[in-house]
Amino acid sequence: MTPGAVLVVNAGSSSLKLRLLDAEDELLAASDLPPPDDLADALAAFLAEGEPEAIGHRIVHGGIEYAAPVRVDRSAERHLERLAELAPLHNPPALAAVDAALRLRPEIPNVACFDTAFHATLPPEAAMYAIPGDWSERWQLRRFGFHGLSHAHAARRAAELLERPLGELRLVTAHLGAGASLAAVDGGRSVDTTMGFTPLDGLVMATRPGILDPGLVLWVQRHGDLGVDDVEEALNHAAGLLGLSGRSSDMRDILAGVREGDPRCRLAFDVYSHRLAGAVAAMAASLGSVDALVFTGGVGENIPEVRAEACRRLAFLGLENDPRANAQGVGERLLSDGAKVAALVVTAREDLEIAAGVREILADIEAGPSGP
Repeated sequence: MTPGAVLVVNAGSSSLKLRLLDAEDELLAASDLPPPDDLADALAAFLAEGEPEAIGHRIVHGGIEYAAPVRVDRSAERHLERLAELAPLHNPPALAAVDAALRLRPEIPNVACFDTAFHATLPPEAAMYAIPGDWSERWQLRRFGFHGLSHAHAARRAAELLERPLGELRLVTAHLGAGASLAAVDGGRSVDTTMGFTPLDGLVMATRPGILDPGLVLWVQRHGDLGVDDVEEALNHAAGLLGLSGRSSDMRDILAGVREGDPRCRLAFDVYSHRLAGAVAAMAASLGSVDALVFTGGVGENIPEVRAEACRRLAFLGLENDPRANAQGVGERLLSDGAKVAALVVTAREDLEIAAGVREILADIEAGPSGP
């Protein structure tokens, strides 16, 4: 049965986001919680507000196996558990939510939707690492990319706001939040992205460093007598804006420090902006040209200083920034009128992508195999 109401569960390392959408994608209920001590209790309380016909889960890393949504049973759940080490901050809490949902309401179909799936279209030149061939063959090492659900929605919504067919647009979508990544989207397909084998790569983030010379990591391990777990902990939780500023991982606090004259906060903002502009230019190079830069995510939607600085640094591409449009609060909007390259803000709605994926996979299951 194609589901009507869908419960979307986005269980991350620092929050649990629950959304109940009806068959027309109208929001019936929403809840943003810190990670609960008991996921089953949190889900049960939310389910009391409405009865979904299916539950969709955001899973950050689907590995090479999952390039589309999949219905989750206990067998699929065990397979997904083997991928947890590739996204240690994100996959474990998501799988805990899957387990809680299956225990709580086993009769309701559960569907996993993967952030990596959108980037399954990366061409080999964008996906492969220049590493020893036996490494790639033995472990299927490649760039996966992340935030795919957000990038997919941002591209689709940008086309609507620009009133142009998605199929004819070349977009750079910028998901900027605690985690951050860019995607080069050509006609709705991801052809390049900044994150790699894990979510550590790419842009400077709240507590993650982004692009990093692996030789630096090896040097620190040797000279600091650090184990793998020590390095993993530091790169996931103590780097990025927090490491640069020594003050905070929150961009709002960084900007407050800039206004106070804190040199480390100034450095953190400048490094963040430098890396962001350079990566946008690289995505534009992958596309051959670019029609629009799309800002989404908590920082992308809510921090005008980040958008303004990005547009300033990228003026050579044809980007412009209308200060009034940029500073007018929140909401989806164009940031320039008539510029060669449009800049716009799109509200992150991974829940809509997940609900669509749930409906698609369950409709396919209901239809069954096609005849000869």
